[in-house]
Amino acid sequence: MDETQDKTAQAQQESQAPTSEGPGNSSSASDAAEQSEGASAPDAADQPEKPDAAGKPGPKGTSRRAMFTGAGLGAVLAGLAGVAGGRAWEASRRPEDAILTTYPFRGDHQAGITTPAQDNMFTAAFDVSTTDVEDLKTLLSDWAVAAEQMAAGELIGGQPSSNKQLPPKDTGEAWGYKPNGLTITFGVGKGLFVDADGKDRFGLAAKMPAVLKEGMPSFAGDQLHAAQSDGDLLIQACSNDAQVCVHAIRNLTRIAFGTAALRWSQVGYGRTSSTSVDQETPRNLFGFKDGTNNIKAEDSADQLNKHLWVQKGDDAAAEWMTGGTYYVARRIRMLAEIWDRLRLIEQEQTMGRDKRYGAPLSIANPTKASEEFTAVDYKAKDDKGETLVPADAHIAVVSPEQNQGRRMLRRGYNYTDGSDSLGLLQAGLFFIAFVRDPRTNFYPILDRMTKSDALQEYLKHEASALFAIPPGIKEGDTMVAASLFS
Repeated sequence: MDETQDKTAQAQQESQAPTSEGPGNSSSASDAAEQSEGASAPDAADQPEKPDAAGKPGPKGTSRRAMFTGAGLGAVLAGLAGVAGGRAWEASRRPEDAILTTYPFRGDHQAGITTPAQDNMFTAAFDVSTTDVEDLKTLLSDWAVAAEQMAAGELIGGQPSSNKQLPPKDTGEAWGYKPNGLTITFGVGKGLFVDADGKDRFGLAAKMPAVLKEGMPSFAGDQLHAAQSDGDLLIQACSNDAQVCVHAIRNLTRIAFGTAALRWSQVGYGRTSSTSVDQETPRNLFGFKDGTNNIKAEDSADQLNKHLWVQKGDDAAAEWMTGGTYYVARRIRMLAEIWDRLRLIEQEQTMGRDKRYGAPLSIANPTKASEEFTAVDYKAKDDKGETLVPADAHIAVVSPEQNQGRRMLRRGYNYTDGSDSLGLLQAGLFFIAFVRDPRTNFYPILDRMTKSDALQEYLKHEASALFAIPPGIKEGDTMVAASLFS
């Protein structure tokens, strides 16, 4: 048993209950969030399309919600369990707009990046098994067709199967469900270009981005599981309904059979980032607001181009990535049993923020939610001359102003995978960031965090992933990553 397990087991065995201060509920931060100067409208691919009066998502194919009504829909919901358990109750809590919203599948950039972060995520990585580039292109074509139909709230294939002697094209667990803002984002990994020995797989090696060629470096404290990291292809499905996400990944996985095999997958819930000024900053599983300074869709085009979107000339070998971005993920287990034993003041000093309002500790006695967005004064001291925000506090280590202005678009989710053999909760953060170049805007920050952040004592990095996210699928494109093959 390692030192971490010793600590967690000891914390679990202690009988004294942790002090409960009850941080209370903060009001919505949307009224207090300041929009960036020169803010531009979000990309077309991220603008929601409102349904018509009948709730139909679009003119093509057959709407999922039209498949079942009344008792038929009730029977389906009653028979579903697992990840979608209680979804009828959840749906009653979600605004109708969130349920009916659709996002365009085509555009300059892929949806699911600056799109307002949805409530649920299901991400999957694949290893390509075929050696035939035409098989690969067929898969990417089939994925594009199916993803566009699902994002519009339609059945795969456009119509219910009429031949009962054949397996249906759509597995059916999303029949009768609204679109729920489904977005499907695709990425490509280093393994699509070269094999483990560096041999060109599909004639694409010369187009491999330098970011993928160099790969993600190792960081202090890494305890990564190779089988749960990286991959050749990536699909991220996000939606306001967990079952809609599962339906998307399940069907795209089925389409890949014989060409690509599932390598790893991750279900996430309770977004841990806000990607729009209209969204309140969420709380992580330690109970703190996190990601206050995240890039927002409403940021100026200059800011998005500087930190998020790959620009022409960034990589001469990978001009096909212009308008795309890079996806970095870290599966970070949060050692809840140890954290829950900390005094409130210790938790706040570790994070650098007040737990109730999310205000920086440089504000001695915060009283309102809007103070979350107050600029941090890292030199502020108490009446004893002690710095209010400790130098090793999380915000002091990772904030842009402490990292030469480096920014990223965070879009992570909480995860819970039951408990381990010691009865300890296997839960944490599936951290996701989209950046123009992780070598400048992510690796230096993570390196600093793993070496000097007080929060690291309560975290365990278990998996990692790096993918190139091609630009959006344009009108006329017939496949995912069309620019790579042009």
